[in-house]
Amino acid sequence: MDLINIESEETQTEAITITEAAAIAVQEMLDKKDLKDHALRVFISGGGCSGYQYGMALESEARPSDFILEQYGVKVFVDDVSMGYMKGAKVDYVDDVMGSGFKIDNPKATSTCGCGHSFQTEGSAEEGGGSCQ
Repeated sequence: MDLINIESEETQTEAITITEAAAIAVQEMLDKKDLKDHALRVFISGGGCSGYQYGMALESEARPSDFILEQYGVKVFVDDVSMGYMKGAKVDYVDDVMGSGFKIDNPKATSTCGCGHSFQTEGSAEEGGGSCQ
């Protein structure tokens, strides 16, 4: 699968992947909210108890510097900064006795907090220290 940056038309291969379970969960949300032609935005931001935290949103349009991928019929937008921290990550959807929700397996994360919503990468300063939410 190739990943395309719409601003530079750059193609990458070690992209973020989305599992079939995650794609089904996204599609169900889009259908329930009647959001045709929307995509899942996956991003990182500063914060969380380990320095960076994951975020997700539903958006109708890609931004100029976004990478866009499509798997299992679901589009995913990732900004170029987030891609630098998440290249090779897998977005999954789990539903077990502990609860249900999206889970990101990020090979670039060198440590994560207990809740799995924030992480650190090699060489990142210890900016965290907050509590898991």
